[in-house]
Amino acid sequence: MSETQHHHSHKKLYIIIFFALTLLTGVELLIPGLDTSYALKATGLISLALGKAFLVAYFYMHLNEETTALRYLAAVPMAAFLYAAVLIAESMFR
Repeated sequence: MSETQHHHSHKKLYIIIFFALTLLTGVELLIPGLDTSYALKATGLISLALGKAFLVAYFYMHLNEETTALRYLAAVPMAAFLYAAVLIAESMFR
């Protein structure tokens, strides 16, 4: 018995993600012009970059269709980033 695979189009989802990434990029372009502290600007830009990276990895790289173990494996670099961010923040506020 052969199983037939039903492929459905991801076109609508990809278009929605594309516009979400475009919106986040637009917000990123506005942040440097804001009249706020450097730390707040940096935090905002880093947060937006992480959000965009998550969207790309989860939808375009199909991590949403992978096993839980592989998802955790993909999260390991995020832990390294958080460690680096804490070190940078600690040195910035000395």
